[in-house]
Amino acid sequence: MGSRRIGGRAHLWRNAGTVLSALLFYYFVPVGLELPGFWPTRVITLVAFVAGVGGLCWLAYRRIGQFLAASHDTGHRVDGLLFLISLVVVFFALFYYTLELRQPEQFAELRTRNDALYYTVATLGTVGFGDVHPVGQAARIATTVQMAFDLVVIGTLLAVTTTGITRRLDRTDVGGPR
Repeated sequence: MGSRRIGGRAHLWRNAGTVLSALLFYYFVPVGLELPGFWPTRVITLVAFVAGVGGLCWLAYRRIGQFLAASHDTGHRVDGLLFLISLVVVFFALFYYTLELRQPEQFAELRTRNDALYYTVATLGTVGFGDVHPVGQAARIATTVQMAFDLVVIGTLLAVTTTGITRRLDRTDVGGPR
């Protein structure tokens, strides 16, 4: 995999593919012992799940290769971090949803996959509206781990972005002679 610059549109499509694969994985991973519905629904669920896993694996392979080939390219580094954020959101949302299924007293107002995804993204965005919140100790520990991880990832994303902007400004010598 050679190092080549790609345009903004390619970054957009890559990141859209990441989000789509992560959502397919998230919404179609069977968390219970039985798949829902009749056999056609089960087949569609399994195909969507496999497509999500396959997409995430392929994207991980491509992103790692691109990062190794061009680790100095800010665009590839940001894409890699966005991929990581997508995986983390899916992981925590699935964890929260599964925790709610197994121990319903752990969260207030978390009932569906949408609720779990909403809560995960609200926590990532440090918004925390309070409608869904951890009540039990396991949920509070998991939320604390997610918040700590989110702070590290967001800090890294900001550092990578500002370093890229600084390098670009240094190359173009925006300030002129001093």
